[in-house]
Amino acid sequence: MVLAQNTCNTYYPFKKGAKFEITNYNKKGKKENVSKYEVTDINNNVATIKTTVNDNKNKELITSSYALTCNGNSISFDFKSMINPEIYKQYKDVDMEMTGTNLELPNDLQIGQKLKDANLNLAMNMSGIKMNMTIDITNRSVNAKESITTPAGTFNCFALSYTNEMKMGMKMTFKIKEWIAEGVGVVKSESYNKNGKLMGYSELTNFIK
Repeated sequence: MVLAQNTCNTYYPFKKGAKFEITNYNKKGKKENVSKYEVTDINNNVATIKTTVNDNKNKELITSSYALTCNGNSISFDFKSMINPEIYKQYKDVDMEMTGTNLELPNDLQIGQKLKDANLNLAMNMSGIKMNMTIDITNRSVNAKESITTPAGTFNCFALSYTNEMKMGMKMTFKIKEWIAEGVGVVKSESYNKNGKLMGYSELTNFIK
């Protein structure tokens, strides 16, 4: 168990009590909300991650959780982690059924590496009215090693990119750039529309290992 946890610490804090905070900004740099994460439990190589989202005035909006599984040479994010927590708030009284493929991150990242796709399918039933939402994460690749500075410090990161396509009546496609640091996880991410214009970004603003 200890060896497995040490292996899984490569790119994400796989330790009970670890906390990290990511602040989300719009394209003009205005703070929109803050996502706070805490590893609340580790059992049989599965870490439970509690997520709390506060608005820009520090008012709590929603709390949810997802699982992070250690597979020895990689970690696997529960596909539920792909959903924006505010979806739970917006549809809290709606029957939901979720299926999908977990998001995997190897412990041996290398420049030029191609990573596996992931997806989420969400079926909602609102008093007989059925709605479906899908999220597909594709074209994942490791592009470079870069130094990134945020309010939480300066980190040596692998720079990743991928395509995020969401369908719910209409289709929206985003290009995501993401920087991941060893033992920390996501340090920064940027979201671009299909025309390459910045839509918003997120930064690590606090980290307690």
